[in-house]
Amino acid sequence: MTGVTAIIVLDQAAVGLAEQIRAVVPGARIHGLVGRVTAGVDQTFEVAPDHLRGLFTAQTTIVGVCAAGILIRSLAPVLGDKGAEPPVIAVAGDGSTVVPLLGGHHGANQLAATIAGVIGGAAAITTASDTRLGVALDDPPAGWRLENPASVKDATARLLAGAQLLVEGVDPVPGWLTPDRHGNGSPDRVRVYAGPETVEENQCDLVYRPQSLVVGVGCERNCDPAELRELVLGTLADNKLSRNAIACVVSLDLKADEPAVHALAAHLGVPARFFPADALEAEAPRLVTPSDVVFNETGCHGVSEGAALAAVGAAGELIVPKCKSVRATCAIARAPDPIDGAAVGHPRGRLAVVGIGPGQAGWRTPEVSRQLAAASDVVGYGLYLDLVDELIAGKTRHHSELAEEEARVRKALDLAAEGRSVALVCSGDAGIYALATLVFELLDHEDRADWNRVEVSVSPGVSAIQAAAARIGAPIGHDFCTISLSDLLTPWDAIVQRLEGAAHADFVVALYNPVSKRRRHQIEAARDILLTGRPADTPVVLARNLGRPGETIDVIRLTDLGPDSADMLTLVLIGNSQSRLIERGGRAWVYTPRGYAAKFDIGPDAKREKTGS
Repeated sequence: MTGVTAIIVLDQAAVGLAEQIRAVVPGARIHGLVGRVTAGVDQTFEVAPDHLRGLFTAQTTIVGVCAAGILIRSLAPVLGDKGAEPPVIAVAGDGSTVVPLLGGHHGANQLAATIAGVIGGAAAITTASDTRLGVALDDPPAGWRLENPASVKDATARLLAGAQLLVEGVDPVPGWLTPDRHGNGSPDRVRVYAGPETVEENQCDLVYRPQSLVVGVGCERNCDPAELRELVLGTLADNKLSRNAIACVVSLDLKADEPAVHALAAHLGVPARFFPADALEAEAPRLVTPSDVVFNETGCHGVSEGAALAAVGAAGELIVPKCKSVRATCAIARAPDPIDGAAVGHPRGRLAVVGIGPGQAGWRTPEVSRQLAAASDVVGYGLYLDLVDELIAGKTRHHSELAEEEARVRKALDLAAEGRSVALVCSGDAGIYALATLVFELLDHEDRADWNRVEVSVSPGVSAIQAAAARIGAPIGHDFCTISLSDLLTPWDAIVQRLEGAAHADFVVALYNPVSKRRRHQIEAARDILLTGRPADTPVVLARNLGRPGETIDVIRLTDLGPDSADMLTLVLIGNSQSRLIERGGRAWVYTPRGYAAKFDIGPDAKREKTGS
């Protein structure tokens, strides 16, 4: 089953049932039809068939609280490879029936049973191996991995024809590998191996791997990822252990930002997890190759062995002691039962600095929505968090007042340093007069080891200048600049110098933070400076509350710009000497010519030439 689930609702009455389902499906989001669903959803869509097909082709698990026929007709054009389809489930509007339509053995049957148990309905399982054998050979439970899925179809057919299932490698045989009906005397045998050791090709019909192995690793700083990968794969091969039995790659938390460790985990398709030195030192009595040198450098007597043992717990054992290459080490431990690799130790912390745009959902980028959905914690000014309320439901919020920027950034970095996935929410674009720069400024000046291990990313958003320009036409179609009039962080003399430069160069100018209760004269000074290089009737766009309730867009002359024209929620966009205000189609537009008139013979002069006037 995919890690992303979309719960589809087509009317408001279905939202309550969808919320029950979302509560038991990690990462699920409710998608509602525009015009028919007005509240309680995480995302909206306008055309149901198109939206469903897009989700399906993106391998998203679909749970439709609607008639099965709607899902079937919508997805029919994109159905193809049975082996590649994500789960698709129909849930009756009254919750009475849950039907896995597609991907039954890719998680749909299990998910349908889970949903039915929560909402009190019946899971209508129709796949033959489930109904007649009571076992889904191509859909092992969590903690197990099927190594040769291409062989399932033949094995299932033989079992349905009366063959007997023989399981080797584990004792006792797990219940999910025990059919409800045994063979009927047929001499045919479907041989299954269930264990972490490698087996000869064609020795078994099906091979299942318990996720019970953990690979502990250590390496020098900036170790070549290829060296660590080759060491681990070689160690597995030498000890006849399957890579498909690995639950996770683990190491000391000092290595949380080591590219080689993450590259190895990605190559194996498992999580990378980390432990503090004291957790590894607690395993010192069980180490095979303890080292005082390692202790002096890291605070624990063994990294690879200690991490592997910490991951499998007291009941686990070290089955491959430390192996070494020039710059890396690895060790392998085995747990008595499959383990959840994502629940071991802690992950590398993530900090996503996101720009949500002016606030309107339609102007929020898909990347930002994904970052918010993936976050465990969100940090931001309260108003900005309210603007994305539907995307961060159920997440831990950390809000502060508008002027507490440094406190917000420190909080976000501290949370990420603990191993959490954090989204730092900014209005507009995260890198334009927002907090991305403060993140890097603190990283630069404080150089804290725990912060330095955090994975930082910045996701762009629609800036106020872009939103204002789009609302009024094309005022920034030529060279432009942005200047903040706030002198809280920038000396006023520096702001004046930039205004004078913009006036001299004839830039279109966007003024951010134009007026506050205590700052009234700056906007007048800016007006007077810019009037030295452009006409008094230069159009000025006043864009307030962009993309939010109460949005207003006004156009005035530059000479009329004053402290009463704007506030801190206003973006002031001042045209250059060529910018024009026109009325077309019953409304006003502002644009700044870029020079196309001369290139393509357009404009008043060209028109006179062609008409002979």
